[in-house]
Amino acid sequence: MPYSHLNDYPADIRERAARIRLACFDVDGTLTDGQLGFDSEGREHKAFHVHDGMGLVMLRKSGIAVAFVTARTSAVAERRAGELGVEAHTGVKDKLACVQAIAQQLGIGLDQVAFMGDDLPDLKVMLQVGLSVAPANAHPWTRERVHWRTHAGGGHGAVRELCDLLLAAQGHAEALLSDLSGDGAGSDGTRA
Repeated sequence: MPYSHLNDYPADIRERAARIRLACFDVDGTLTDGQLGFDSEGREHKAFHVHDGMGLVMLRKSGIAVAFVTARTSAVAERRAGELGVEAHTGVKDKLACVQAIAQQLGIGLDQVAFMGDDLPDLKVMLQVGLSVAPANAHPWTRERVHWRTHAGGGHGAVRELCDLLLAAQGHAEALLSDLSGDGAGSDGTRA
């Protein structure tokens, strides 16, 4: 059964999504709901949505590189990236320079990069990439300057919406749906 929702997206967004070879994500407010929690020892905690994790695993499985790019130094973000098998760039002062370096390593241009972020520190890179995306609850100054906005908020499935769009636009959705074993793990054994 073909993925039936691809035509729900505007043509220019489908075209942009079809070219993406690297998907980069801010962490706080994008992969999480933006709340910063600390225990009495000062240890940070964050909550990540399992659907987002599965989407990121499916991107990797389909040959789309994935990276977290965040200004905050975060062992929690690094651990989550490690669980998913994706790159984590934490403590990043210049997100555009970081994304440019990753793209250069992959031998691709910024027109083949998607970046999802929620606030002003993300704008510089978002204005340069081929597909910029904001969660529904992103700050208005950011949200109004991107190519596309998700229906879900950060930390509540917004990342999965972008993953599904990229997979469908590149013709991977049907193969992934037929290949999944149904036990919550990808065929490579990676869990979301």
